Amino acid sequence: MHIPDGYLSPATCATMYVAAAPFWYVALKKVQRLLNTRLVPLISVFAAFSFVIMMFNLPLPGGTTGHAVGMGVAAIVLGPWGSILAVSVALLIQALFFGDGGITAFAANSFNMAIVGSLVAYGVYRLIAGNVPLTSPRRVVAGALAGYAGINMAALLAAIEFGLQPLLFHDASGAPLYAPYPLSIAIPAMMIGHLTFAGLAELIVTGGVVAYLQRADPSLLKRTAPGVADRDEAVAEVTSHSGWRASRALCAGLAVLMIATPLGLLAAGTAWGEWSPEDFANPAAHAEISAASGALAPTSAPAGLERLASVWNAPIAGYAPSFMQNEMFGYIMSALVGAGLILLTFLLISWLIGSREAQRSAPAEPGSL
Repeated sequence: MHIPDGYLSPATCATMYVAAAPFWYVALKKVQRLLNTRLVPLISVFAAFSFVIMMFNLPLPGGTTGHAVGMGVAAIVLGPWGSILAVSVALLIQALFFGDGGITAFAANSFNMAIVGSLVAYGVYRLIAGNVPLTSPRRVVAGALAGYAGINMAALLAAIEFGLQPLLFHDASGAPLYAPYPLSIAIPAMMIGHLTFAGLAELIVTGGVVAYLQRADPSLLKRTAPGVADRDEAVAEVTSHSGWRASRALCAGLAVLMIATPLGLLAAGTAWGEWSPEDFANPAAHAEISAASGALAPTSAPAGLERLASVWNAPIAGYAPSFMQNEMFGYIMSALVGAGLILLTFLLISWLIGSREAQRSAPAEPGSL
C-alpha cells in the first residue's frame, strides 16, 4: 500500500500534499499539549509499533504481499489526531531512510493510511463501542472491526489514486505516463488482498491489543471513551501512567516484535503497485506483475514512472543495510534504527513546541514594545 515515487503524477502528488496539510496542522495543534507531557513515550511507542508491524509482509492472492498498518490501535489509544501524527511520522521515516513509499507520494500515503485510515477506524470504534465499560468484550470487537475498516478504506483510496493515473496522464499515443493500471484493474487487485489477509491481520492485531490493554492498563483506553470518563480526567490519568517506566510493558512487546520482524521476509513477492522500473523489463518480475494485474503489464516502465522513481535514494533501501551480510539480522537492525529515529523525531517535536511556548510565556524585557 506504500505508493512509490513515479506511480503518481507530480500534479497528483501536489494535490495530496495540499489535502494532507490541514490534517497535519490540526493534528499538531490537537496533540500539542500532550507532547509537552509524559505522553511522548506513548505516542512514540505506537508510532514505532506502526512502523514495525508494517515490516511483517503477508502473502496475498495473486502472488503479491501486504501488511497491517496499526492505525486502528493507534486511533483507539491516542485518539484520531494522535494517530494521524504517529502513523505519519512512521511513514516519513520509512520513506526517507528505507525507501518504503515515495518521497513525492508521502502525502498520498499519509492521507490514505494515517489520516483517512485513522479517522475511519476511530469513527467505527466509537460507533460500535458506545458507552460500554472499558473492559467490555464489545470494545475488543469494536477495535477489531475498526482496524479492518480503516485499512480497507486506505487500500481503496490507494487503488483509486493508482487507477486514475492512466485516465488522466498519458502521452499522445495514449500510453500511461505513471501507474499503468486502470481502475478496473487497480481496485480489484488492491481490495481482494486487503479484504482478506491484510484486513484480517489488522483486525486481529487491533482486537488483540485492545484485549491486552483491557487487562494490563485499561486507562489507556479512556481517551477515546468520553462516555465512560470525563475527557480531562482521562487525559490526566493516561498522562500519569505514560512515562517511560509505565510504558515499559509496551516497549517490551515492541522489542519482541522487532526481533520477530524477519518473519516478514518469508512472504515471497512484491506488494501490488510497488514494482521498480527494472521489474517491468525483468522476465520473472514481469510475469509476477502480469499475474497480479490481469496480464496488462507493459513490457517497459512508463516514462514518467522511470523518470521519477530515482528522485530519492534511501540510505537503507529495502530494510537491508549495505554493510550487513545477514539479511535477517539487517532486518532486525532496520527495525531498531527506525524505532530510534521515530523516538528522536517526537522528542524533537516536543522540544520545539516546548521552546516555542517558553518564548511566548517569557516576560518581556524592560523597555521592549
